Amino acid sequence: MIKPIVKDTFFLSQKSATATRDDLQVGRDLQDTLEANRAGCVGMAANMIGVRKRVIIVNMGILDIVMFNPVLVKKDTPYETEEGCLSLTGVRSTTRYQNIEVEYYDMNWKKQRQKLSGWTAQICQHELDHLEGILI
Repeated sequence: MIKPIVKDTFFLSQKSATATRDDLQVGRDLQDTLEANRAGCVGMAANMIGVRKRVIIVNMGILDIVMFNPVLVKKDTPYETEEGCLSLTGVRSTTRYQNIEVEYYDMNWKKQRQKLSGWTAQICQHELDHLEGILI
């Protein structure tokens, strides 16, 4: 189901709780909402649709990957960049890492480990920040 985008910075600045298998619908809602906002969005966190759970979706080019309880396990090569966010107005400066490795559970609740670099790594880091209540 397509959900409205939350713009309340107080809500967005709170840490998200651990997701469970009962939260699979949140992943489907993120898929639908990202698709509806594709023109201006490449990733989302569950808190952006009003759910404070550790669930994100990241556009990987040809497909979108939903990640439950993602954890950044490796990072290297920091750089400065500017990012925007569907929940916030304008762009802000931030530090990101060129290469990351993330562990998460997929939509089948199987543990995955994936290396990301460049743009997809940046998207993932932005969404991981959302789970910690960090707003750029």
